[in-house]
Amino acid sequence: MADPDPSTTYPPSSSASISSPPTFCCACGAPTAALSSPPAWSDSSPPPVYRPIRAPAINAPSATASIVLSPVPQPLPVPPAEPPFRFEVPSKRISSPDDIRRFHASAAGRHFLGFIAALSHSVRGRKLSDPVPSPLPATLSGLLSILQTLARWIDEIPPLPHTARYGNPAYRSWHARLSDEGRGLVLSLLPSDELHPAVDELLPYLLDSFGNAYRIDYGTGHETNFAAFLYCLARLGLIKEEDYPALVLRAFAAYLDLMRRLQAAYCLEPAGSHGVWGLDDYHFLPFIFGSAQLIDHKYMKPKSIHNQDILDNFSNEYMYLACVAFVKKVKKGVFAEHSPMLDDISGVPAWSKVNSGMLKMYKVEVLEKVPIMQHFLFGSLIKWYVHINCSHLVHELWFGLLGSEGKASSGFYCILYGFFRHPVKLQDHLLALCFHMIGFAAN
Repeated sequence: MADPDPSTTYPPSSSASISSPPTFCCACGAPTAALSSPPAWSDSSPPPVYRPIRAPAINAPSATASIVLSPVPQPLPVPPAEPPFRFEVPSKRISSPDDIRRFHASAAGRHFLGFIAALSHSVRGRKLSDPVPSPLPATLSGLLSILQTLARWIDEIPPLPHTARYGNPAYRSWHARLSDEGRGLVLSLLPSDELHPAVDELLPYLLDSFGNAYRIDYGTGHETNFAAFLYCLARLGLIKEEDYPALVLRAFAAYLDLMRRLQAAYCLEPAGSHGVWGLDDYHFLPFIFGSAQLIDHKYMKPKSIHNQDILDNFSNEYMYLACVAFVKKVKKGVFAEHSPMLDDISGVPAWSKVNSGMLKMYKVEVLEKVPIMQHFLFGSLIKWYVHINCSHLVHELWFGLLGSEGKASSGFYCILYGFFRHPVKLQDHLLALCFHMIGFAAN
């Protein structure tokens, strides 16, 4: 190869002039680009912050302080619905954080969370195989029959060949059959003619309990709708407090088994999953009920989830262990990497602490999330309380009907006192107030 012309000049290079002379291509003799050193870091352009592999990801839960500082939800009795019933088709009401706060401040929000806590408390120290009252109450027997019917449909509607990771289109056929026959399934749970109109209110909860047919997905919002369905049955008096252990150990366990079959057969996509920073891609309530089952267990501790022999031998008795076994089955690799939340929780010393933390986490990470709760339904059994400016309302009624010189009677004050003491009966108090003031103005 000919030597390059020594008279040829090249553009100066800061790095070349400092460290080494220019280099040339061995094939054509042309100069090669010199490698310049990176500029020094400055205050306006600081070096990037090192982020370790276990640092929170984009979808990591960001409400850790809220979970730690929030009180543990306590069991509450379910207030029975009183006749005359005014059943209605439930609708969605939540669309903002303000709506979330309004829901949790209402009686419906408190009692629904109290119902979840009561179910958890009812199975403390109980295995799935522990005896329950026999024969089962009619409502629980009907629930089990419905779940068995839905499981049989999976065999009758096999998955279709498809190449996508999620979303087997055969699920839409399964859900369409549920929509067609759901009304009859719900009616089988309603023993009296007086309760038959409740089917219009209960059916939407049931249809939303098994996933979304359009998106072919399932998540904690659908699971919460199933809990709301059970809560509505309890409000109607069809599920008693003494039925709670059987409701969890038999009916909810059957529901969980059904959902695992649906997820596996039709490849349901996780709805709103936190990825590695979630407990499970699909469920939350089994971790609450399962941790309650293990409270005060003599041998098994939270760290026992790392023992494969324990998972193999006892996952059929405890929901928490079954959920961990399912996670290990569907996710490959190091457990601490694909499930860091469960791995961290295994370091808690007692199951009672795990259970109380799960209840708080469910409230913050599920019931306080707008993307989840925007699909929650409200009707006559789970009421949505409309915010009313009471002072403005009274001002309009007072000066609109009586005029600026009107004088209130003792009945007027009694009605106002009843309104503020019992805001649930809003329409009754407003009607009484209007009629009273019209009558007072006429006199």
